[in-house]
Amino acid sequence: MPVRTLTIGVVALAVLAGSPAPARADPAPAPPTLSWGECQEELPAPAPDGTVECARLRLPVDWARPHGPTFELSVARRPAREQAQRVGTLVFGPGGPADSGVERILKGNRFSEELLDRFDVVSFDPRTVARSAAPECSPDPTLPKPPIPLGSQADFDAMVAYNQAFWERCRPTTPVFDHADTLSTVRDLEALRRALGERQISFHGSSYGTLLGQQYAEQYPHRVRAVVLEGVFDHSLGLRPFVRTQAATLQDSFDEFVSWCDSSTECVLHGRDVRAVWAEVLARADRGEHAPRTAFDVTAVALGLLARPDWPKLAVAVRDMEGGTPPPESDLPLSVAAFCADWPAPVRDYTEYAGLVRVAAAAGPDIRYGSGLLAVQTCLGWPSPVRNPPHTPQVRTRTPLLLLNALHDPRTGYNWATNVAQQLGRHGRLVTYEGWGHGTYQRTDCTIAVVDRYLVDLTLPAPGARCSAA
Repeated sequence: MPVRTLTIGVVALAVLAGSPAPARADPAPAPPTLSWGECQEELPAPAPDGTVECARLRLPVDWARPHGPTFELSVARRPAREQAQRVGTLVFGPGGPADSGVERILKGNRFSEELLDRFDVVSFDPRTVARSAAPECSPDPTLPKPPIPLGSQADFDAMVAYNQAFWERCRPTTPVFDHADTLSTVRDLEALRRALGERQISFHGSSYGTLLGQQYAEQYPHRVRAVVLEGVFDHSLGLRPFVRTQAATLQDSFDEFVSWCDSSTECVLHGRDVRAVWAEVLARADRGEHAPRTAFDVTAVALGLLARPDWPKLAVAVRDMEGGTPPPESDLPLSVAAFCADWPAPVRDYTEYAGLVRVAAAAGPDIRYGSGLLAVQTCLGWPSPVRNPPHTPQVRTRTPLLLLNALHDPRTGYNWATNVAQQLGRHGRLVTYEGWGHGTYQRTDCTIAVVDRYLVDLTLPAPGARCSAA
């Protein structure tokens, strides 16, 4: 049965530093419009409180051809509950890339009570995601998917062939397959601002959505009131630094888990050599005892549970895998058409690929891979040059961007946040959550207060501000 959303991979980024694109003119040819109504097509039942409105925004497929073919962007809005105290519109930039912003608005649990009172909260399904021209396709069943990591030049060639065959099956099912890069989504966001009738917007991006926030602030600085980057994505790294930092940040989170097991009786592995148990689990996968699951599937279990973070559940999973329970199949969704258009993977052959495997293993001796290698394999064979090549952001907004990142984040590492903060200089302010996991806004009263005061009052925290772990 066809798969509604094109998915394969994982959160990731990087490569080939380039120059930023020039600032864009306002979208053409005519001001876009929104017609709000009930969200009948978005959920089997309306939102519980009945306050969410939905609409579709018709936009150009290719912003370089504004009078050419169009598609519909699915949008949702939760109006401010206290209209007399309304600050403005807060747009949420979903992560992934594969997350649905519409579903976030419908669920209504992404922001604090104060923000729901003071802002119209709006989000959307980006190009190729869910209700916004998502591909209806699945991989070619005649082509077996090579394992992660690849083991030979034959595996490398097979992966390229597998990817390209998959993309060719997906391309005819959506008009935006070749126009799903983040710079195109930046233009969509600007069109959404105009359709909302707002002179400026506030923006909160999560994970991959922080790339949208950075690039919107770069392209339309005068349209920015405030921008929050939660779980910061670094769009400036070369291929090897990207793979290395992805492995290093997962290793760091694994180290924190091991320390917890050593000190806490809540861990079912307490009193044992956790690293040795983990190594045996990987060795069993290497011996094929969990076929077709691989050692990468083992590390994907850790990635998913460390991101929450759920250390007790990870300890149980490791114990069970040691006892013979196979790891579940890796489920790390990614909108390929968006991600691969933002991130080149210029790996020419298996020799270069094997070098990246060694880089990851050196940076993460226990976890071996990180998500970087999955990102590489996902985009092998993508046409070059990509539409939105990585570069260092050039942001000049009146209000500095607020960055918020956990010290121990296995997906968007703290090393990425500090690097982006340095790139932004006086146009950015980093707040460190001294805890764990991916996504930090609602972790503590401190992290909520930092973001809320910035968005409501435009109050920046002091330089070097930190929030203690929960």
